[in-house]
Amino acid sequence: MAALVLSLSPVLVSDVLAQGRQRPSQIPQPGQDAPPPRQQEKNFPLDASWTLNQMNGKPNTGYRATLKVDSNLRGTGFAGCNTFSASAYPLRQQAFAVGPIAVTKMACDKGASDFERGYLTALRTAQKWDLVEGRLVIKTGTGELRFDRGI
Repeated sequence: MAALVLSLSPVLVSDVLAQGRQRPSQIPQPGQDAPPPRQQEKNFPLDASWTLNQMNGKPNTGYRATLKVDSNLRGTGFAGCNTFSASAYPLRQQAFAVGPIAVTKMACDKGASDFERGYLTALRTAQKWDLVEGRLVIKTGTGELRFDRGI
């Protein structure tokens, strides 16, 4: 019996040492799937100009609206009638935050004013961003804004 224990002890010791090198969280438990691979973090496209293509699932055909976030994290653009400026923060895990928005005070017709209010409200409630097929998508508290690369 002692000879059997001594002959198995190198195998048992090597198994214990091998398990010791793996963290318990790395060892899948029976019936448990392996953790999903981590997605690579995307970089927000600073200093790129974007033109609004779609707001909350509706194509934007009536008013021009733009957005640019520079390397100083300043968001600027045109909102349909007025220009605007705000702090814009691309954050970890593709989160996005926009600070209070400063807007010029041009006189606009009711349609442009309503569009502008909707666009700026959506920007102010931005929560996430993504790049999908070369387009910038900003998810907001009320839907999403989709932008094409501008000139």
